[in-house]
Amino acid sequence: MVDAMIVITDCNHVNIDEEKSVFETAGIPYRLFQCKTEDDLIANCKGAVAACNQRAPFTEKVFAALPSLKMVVRYGDGVDNIDLDAATRHGVQICNVPDYGTSEVANHALALMLAITRKICQANDQVRAGRWNYAEMIPIQHLANMTVGVIGLGRIGLAFARRVHALGCRVIGFDIFTDHVKGDPECSFIELTSEEDVIERADVLSLHCSLNAQDARMMNAESFARMKRGAMFVNVTRGGLVEEAALADALKSGHLAGAGVDVTSKEPLPMDSPLRSAPNIVITPHMAWYSVQAESNLKTRCAEEAVRGFRGEKPRCPVNKL
Repeated sequence: MVDAMIVITDCNHVNIDEEKSVFETAGIPYRLFQCKTEDDLIANCKGAVAACNQRAPFTEKVFAALPSLKMVVRYGDGVDNIDLDAATRHGVQICNVPDYGTSEVANHALALMLAITRKICQANDQVRAGRWNYAEMIPIQHLANMTVGVIGLGRIGLAFARRVHALGCRVIGFDIFTDHVKGDPECSFIELTSEEDVIERADVLSLHCSLNAQDARMMNAESFARMKRGAMFVNVTRGGLVEEAALADALKSGHLAGAGVDVTSKEPLPMDSPLRSAPNIVITPHMAWYSVQAESNLKTRCAEEAVRGFRGEKPRCPVNKL
């Protein structure tokens, strides 16, 4: 018989010091694996009551094979690697950690926006190549003249909206849930409108929505064509929201003036990705979430939630409803 335990199914962090401290303080046995597939999870997680999970796929097959499992906690906000319907059918509570790095992601989105609107990377490349001519960067628009569109007005989307508003930008936004925005006088600067209107009117469009079956590839050739000529695009949420060949085409044709992305549909970005040869794009390696403090918060909160799951206590951040 396998002893009850908590498992870390997969983790690419430098260490698990925070998790180890939480689990040992709670007196709960734990094990670390590097699962990549359904079969890896099934083979290694027998006896697990709770799991901390990064990317390994939790599917119907996995849940059916692990009857002792009561909770899966995702390192981070998104849960697109987990079949939520299957989890609910098998009585498994899915949780996330949505509040560990809000400032980091919002700041990174702002940094990408500033890099592409001010053409920082192109200017740096020019100087390193031996030239010194700001005119090569023309045109650059005044930020306060820009309309920034935000799709997804959760914690991070609102934090980003506040930052660009502080720079003088007009902010328009869309979310399927808006009561929290309408009821907050500090959000009165956001003009709520339709998703289509945000896409069509934004000078800079920034995605902050989750990835699900309905939203996969929501930014495709048709969507990019509806954006203003000369508009710019930022994505720090999920690569699967974007049809990357269409984004590359929009940049190559000049319809879009720039893009900044921290996430791609396949990570690491394949060497043959069309984004690698697209002009006027800044790509960072899924690092928007990171700071020393944010990583520590993420790991600690994930482990603490797993302990609550192991003990049968009320979760802090449930995703599905049991």
